[in-house]
Amino acid sequence: MSEATLPVPAEIQRAPGRALAVGVAGLLLTVLGGVADREQLFRSYHFAFLFWVGLGVGCLSVLLIQFVTGGFWGVAIRRVLEAGSRTLVLGPVLFLPVAFGIGVLFEWAHPEAVAADPILQHKAAYLNPTFFFARAALFFACWIGLSHLVTTWSARLDRGDASVAGRLEAVSGLGLVLLALTITFSSVDWGMALNAHWFSTIYGVLFMVGQALAALALATLTVARFVGEPPYSRVISSGTVHDLGKLTLAFVMLWAYVSFSQFLIVWSGNLPEEIPWYALRTRGAWGGVAIALVIFHFALPFLLLLSRDIKRNVRLMGGIAAALLLMRVVDLYWLVGPDLHGHAGAAGAGLHWMDVTAFLGVGGVWAWFYARQLGSRPLLPLGEPEVQRRMQGVEA
Repeated sequence: MSEATLPVPAEIQRAPGRALAVGVAGLLLTVLGGVADREQLFRSYHFAFLFWVGLGVGCLSVLLIQFVTGGFWGVAIRRVLEAGSRTLVLGPVLFLPVAFGIGVLFEWAHPEAVAADPILQHKAAYLNPTFFFARAALFFACWIGLSHLVTTWSARLDRGDASVAGRLEAVSGLGLVLLALTITFSSVDWGMALNAHWFSTIYGVLFMVGQALAALALATLTVARFVGEPPYSRVISSGTVHDLGKLTLAFVMLWAYVSFSQFLIVWSGNLPEEIPWYALRTRGAWGGVAIALVIFHFALPFLLLLSRDIKRNVRLMGGIAAALLLMRVVDLYWLVGPDLHGHAGAAGAGLHWMDVTAFLGVGGVWAWFYARQLGSRPLLPLGEPEVQRRMQGVEA
């Protein structure tokens, strides 16, 4: 059986057009809103940029982890991760509005602000527009290059070229190190630098874990949606879903550990330059968001995923994955929202209607490209011996 005989679900083939329509509508509404409020346009767009580009980076991260560790759980979602990682080619284009809005988003981009602030002067060698743009170019070059390399070699592996297997593992191991560095610096540039007076050494790890968890949730949700259709219906077993559930539980616990570690270090240190960041996010409406994150991003998923029966139920796992993907949006908004809205205070969570339209606009374009990539090849790599064995076993 050739890979070409594996069908692509009809819903995936129809998805690009629908996603693009949502994206265009969302972006048009955002641009129209920006005519009246230019600053809000850039703030809303920046949040959407952070989430959707981060989802692509998360897909690349989990893909590299799979090539290093092996296991059928990764083979089952490899196509999803590859499609998600290939969306990173959109990154430079999606970054352009951020570049044009640098003066709105970042205080350190104004020479007069730097001249009047000793802290900004101290950081000026790093936080300046020229170096900022150069680093962004480096990030995208690394991510796009890694994605292109591993997905190209993965296609060769599916066609029976076993010589690339060792290279895939080696490049993936080195790529994970490179990703750790680039995700850390990009999160500092695009997130932490929104408030250049605050800093945390754990901030980059928060982004790494959050992006990987979002990518895993997207992949699990895709499996749950198409498990009843070929080729998933022939190959995906409850054991595969169980493995995805265990990995999801591990990332949920890791997110909670890293998040609490940062909170504990900052709070116990009680330094005046660090405490305001948490003081703002634990009061008023922002405090309500923080409580929601504790409950729905950790406590409830943790308790549910402790159950072996739930982890083996693909429909329930799909629901948990969808909830975690939503909570990743909330988590990211809690991390950067107060700084994007100019430290507006703890009275309100600062949600603006353009936050929604920009998110749907960028997300629609991202989903359009993602669906096109996902539909360009079958959902399973038939070149993998385990996939062939399972399909032959069912058909026998």
